[in-house]
Amino acid sequence: MPVKNRFAELLPEITEWRRDLHENPEILFETHRTSAMVADKLAEFGCDEIVTGLGRTGVVGVIKGKTNSSGRTIGLRADMDALPIHEATGLEYASKTDGAMHACGHDGHTAMLLGAAKYLAETRNFDGTCVVIFQPAEEGGGGGKEMCDDGMMERFGIQEVYGMHNWPGKPVGSFAIRPGAFFAAADQFEIEVEGKGGHAAKPQETVDTTVMASHIVLALQTIASRNVDPVKQCVVSVTSFETDSKAHNVIPQRVTLRGTVRTLDAEVQDLAEKRLIEIAEATAKVFGGEARVDYQRGYPVMVNSEEQTEFAAEVAAKVSGECEEAPLVMGGEDFAFMLNERPGAYILVGNGDTASVHHPEYNFSDDAIPAGCSWWAEIVEQRMPAA
Repeated sequence: MPVKNRFAELLPEITEWRRDLHENPEILFETHRTSAMVADKLAEFGCDEIVTGLGRTGVVGVIKGKTNSSGRTIGLRADMDALPIHEATGLEYASKTDGAMHACGHDGHTAMLLGAAKYLAETRNFDGTCVVIFQPAEEGGGGGKEMCDDGMMERFGIQEVYGMHNWPGKPVGSFAIRPGAFFAAADQFEIEVEGKGGHAAKPQETVDTTVMASHIVLALQTIASRNVDPVKQCVVSVTSFETDSKAHNVIPQRVTLRGTVRTLDAEVQDLAEKRLIEIAEATAKVFGGEARVDYQRGYPVMVNSEEQTEFAAEVAAKVSGECEEAPLVMGGEDFAFMLNERPGAYILVGNGDTASVHHPEYNFSDDAIPAGCSWWAEIVEQRMPAA
């Protein structure tokens, strides 16, 4: 039976899993219910080994093929966590947890990998070992890094690893991928600006932190426009401007700025960090104040391996008829930590004409399930063909 037909038959069951996950979102590492559900399903499917608690709440299942003459082991990864967003979809299966929502489609990713795991455990039509990885805390918690730090790659002998993300705006079930740098490094910063507070009617007696911080915000934009090579990518965004006063007639003593830096090149990342600190400190000094910068490196650049990307694109074209070249994405993705450990590839699957990810009206398209499950199953069967 063709793989895509198999998943068309399984669609109602996988959809039920997905909607249950959507109703019960869990944030960061608190994926206790989700992780338990995943582990129970893997046991029901007959996985050869199931390990929980990797990366705190991650789950790993091992599925052995009919033979293992290839000696090859491939990892397939899905993320499980939701976002701290209040859902506004009005769906009958909307989140039951106030302030938490599957607004990025991780419910769909988890359900699709479970569907692929069920199929692979039933058929075992491959020569080698498949390791299914269910990861917590992709949304800013670095769950992928924690699973790697727990020795996941070595423990299960993973040689290659593959991941997938849904993509609103692309036709449902279509695919897009690119080799090399794909998703950006995602750093964050906090700048505490200190001056001399006072009465707003006597600015000459103060060191005005609001003016000082405003100049810092504007000056930081010159990192991308005047320091970074124009053919390279860099985003510097100040996303929070917070004073220690709410009064209309008080010049605050302190202002705190927060934001993010996104880059696709290690040298650009180093340059952006250096210039951000220099600009903040020097600008504050010009106005007679002080700036203290806390710059934190986040997710690294996610880089697809050349060979595995070509293979992943071939599989995607087999499943959906074609695979387009994906655009560069300045969002971060902690699958980068796994790709730093092992060669592999990350692909986008179309979610159709829906709200964008991280939006309170977003919803994963269940019509994408057969394509996503098929891609994962075909990765295993084509990369490790039955002997």
